Amino acid sequence: MKFTILFDNFPYNANLQPLWGFSCLIELNDKKILFDTGSNGRVLLNNAEKLGIDFKEIDMVFISHNHWDHIGGLDTIIEENPNITLVVPNTLSKFLIRDLKSLVKQVIVINDSIKIDNNIYTTGMIGSEVLEQALVIERNNKLYIISGCGHPGINYIENIVSKSLKKPIKYIIGGFHLLNTPPLKIQEIIKNLKSEFITATHCTGETAVGMLKIQYKNKFLNGGVGAEIDCF
Repeated sequence: MKFTILFDNFPYNANLQPLWGFSCLIELNDKKILFDTGSNGRVLLNNAEKLGIDFKEIDMVFISHNHWDHIGGLDTIIEENPNITLVVPNTLSKFLIRDLKSLVKQVIVINDSIKIDNNIYTTGMIGSEVLEQALVIERNNKLYIISGCGHPGINYIENIVSKSLKKPIKYIIGGFHLLNTPPLKIQEIIKNLKSEFITATHCTGETAVGMLKIQYKNKFLNGGVGAEIDCF
């Protein structure tokens, strides 16, 4: 299994363009899953091409929530590869969902937690102010969580996942929504994290990322556009 960040506001690979948003390619056995699509389809496509990634090989696109910086590249993906399964939140416009069903192979609209495929799950739509779903992969009896923005709270997401699937969390990657959180609150959140390894990026914010690096040391794996994280 491999994670490649294709879209992020944090820089990593100098040949790629950082913009506000998030998208991550997950390669799992014979499946390729694109998690979110960033805010700009052309930039997403250019970043992917520079990394030798062909969107025509993608099997599934998973959308965490309906914010612009996570669905902005969806049209570009569909133009490149209409033969995909879309896993989308029920908070998308019903008219957009109707149109998407006419453009791609399959659309799965998510409300509750379900098993999407072998060892692949969604938390279902969780949270209060902003409803969001996270993607969960089970591998070797450990759990890997991919978070778009973490609007429901990153501790809450981990707790939901661990209670539901009853296995330890090995790794969590994505946005943690801590950009405007006071340092004392960030420290409390970090103290309660369950994951063994972590990649915090996008809306996590530089302060929280710095604090997480101190806490996790070599178990903090750097994110940013172009970062490639092989499974461990």
